[in-house]
Amino acid sequence: MPKVEVVSIGKKAKGNIELPDDFFGMKNRDALMHDSVVNFLANQRQGTHATKTKGKVSGGGRKPYKQKGSGRARAGSNRSPLWKGGGTTFGPEPRDYSYRMPRQARKLSLYAALSAKLADDEMVVVDGLKVDEPKTKKMVEILEGLDLSGESLLLVVTEPDAALALSARNIPEVRLMSVKDLHAYDVLSKGKVLITKEAVEVLKEQAER
Repeated sequence: MPKVEVVSIGKKAKGNIELPDDFFGMKNRDALMHDSVVNFLANQRQGTHATKTKGKVSGGGRKPYKQKGSGRARAGSNRSPLWKGGGTTFGPEPRDYSYRMPRQARKLSLYAALSAKLADDEMVVVDGLKVDEPKTKKMVEILEGLDLSGESLLLVVTEPDAALALSARNIPEVRLMSVKDLHAYDVLSKGKVLITKEAVEVLKEQAER
């Protein structure tokens, strides 16, 4: 089992925590993580794009000019895609891009992403993450104490309280998330992960189910 050092807010060592090797020691799962990211992004698409076809463009109530004698090609409507201002041929139509990825695959992709961060030394486990009052300055001081100031960072807690959420929301490139809502995309979209010891315990419990 891989062991990860747990530190305090002041970056003092607070012991180690063991992680299940089957879920936090995963290697060579790039394809699985890619599938998970593509699935996540597809599910975010609104799919409301649309263009007007020949039948939806206004006008075209009568034949533009007589059938013969003008020397021009026959035309039955000025709504034709061949005409300026006419309809669009094979344009995008509203559609649903979302699709389901198997639950086990989603679960494994999350642990593969966490394993990658762990292997690259881009995960920090902290023993508690709380602020007394909602102030950005307090959170900045905490990150500076952990040498994470200015980093692209994902903060993972068991359940973010209001003070913590308000303190973190104005810091550029920092995102706060509950561990139960965590997705592989969230882990991979940030440079480093700062996760509480309690949140790691939740992940261990989920891995064993």
